[in-house]
Amino acid sequence: MGTIEHKLNDIKVAEIISNEIIIKTTEDALDLIGNIYYQGFDKMILRQKNITPAFFDLKTKMAGEILQKFTQYQMSLIIGGGFSKYESKSLKDFIYETNKGIQVNFVSTVTEAINSLSK
Repeated sequence: MGTIEHKLNDIKVAEIISNEIIIKTTEDALDLIGNIYYQGFDKMILRQKNITPAFFDLKTKMAGEILQKFTQYQMSLIIGGGFSKYESKSLKDFIYETNKGIQVNFVSTVTEAINSLSK
């Protein structure tokens, strides 16, 4: 796992780079939050491919648990990826509602993530 630093005004954003699944459990998310926070980052960009597919199955409740940790520890998160492949109406509604807030957002590309963070 690597990290690319983006500086947006006085905010440090960590873009996580990996070809593997980094978050498989809620504990993995907590470890990642702690690691990134310890390095002085305020926000995080993570790709969809770095999160277990179970996260995107709302029946597992994993998405809610993990996103609650990001909110609880005040670490903004942008998840980038192609979410149109998921046919679940519940997931589409979840993403739509989540994107109305500012703590967690789902976007298509890293460029879109950086643009949304710079607002």
